[in-house]
Amino acid sequence: MPTPSMEDHIEQIYLLIDQKGYARVSDIAASLNVLPSSVTKMVQKLDKDGYLVYERYRGLMLTPKGLKLGKRLVKRHDLLEQFLRLIGVHEEKIYEDVEGIEHHLSWNSIDRIADLIQVLEENPEFTQKLEEVKERQEEK
Repeated sequence: MPTPSMEDHIEQIYLLIDQKGYARVSDIAASLNVLPSSVTKMVQKLDKDGYLVYERYRGLMLTPKGLKLGKRLVKRHDLLEQFLRLIGVHEEKIYEDVEGIEHHLSWNSIDRIADLIQVLEENPEFTQKLEEVKERQEEK
């Protein structure tokens, strides 16, 4: 199983390739706010573990295993953002909260959250009730 740090790198690499068509060590380092040397070490580990193919000075490509995990990690992140928005978490806190919890939930928990999102979207009266409770608490 990949570590949280490995997951962060794979997720960022997946996003960069999706957005720009490529991911360079310097881009990954900037987006994760870490040193390029740290990214290089992680990329070498991810290469060894079969998540990507890395050739020094030539760039990197995700393997099918890396692509599958990257897509799943981005989906997890987006799902948690959607969930927190639905339950009324303040927008400025959502990203920070997702970053804090995403590595600590099992995939089973993520699947249940996805189910709950579906129920909330199909029954807007529930989210309305949540909003009413939130407003009452803020009045106190």
